[in-house]
Amino acid sequence: MRKYNVFRISCIALLWLFCAVTLIWAKGIDGQVLFAIIASGIIVFVPLYKQWKRESNNQ
Repeated sequence: MRKYNVFRISCIALLWLFCAVTLIWAKGIDGQVLFAIIASGIIVFVPLYKQWKRESNNQ
């Protein structure tokens, strides 16, 4: 994987982490917040993981 892709994935992961921590800090942990964090994590990280696996198989 090229350095640019690693940097891009890292920035997206850090941004998601910041948003998740901000949401927990603002509302506390309950069922809706936990569901929102898990759902957003799946939406963000599954496509990134698939792209990473596809690129590593092509090399």
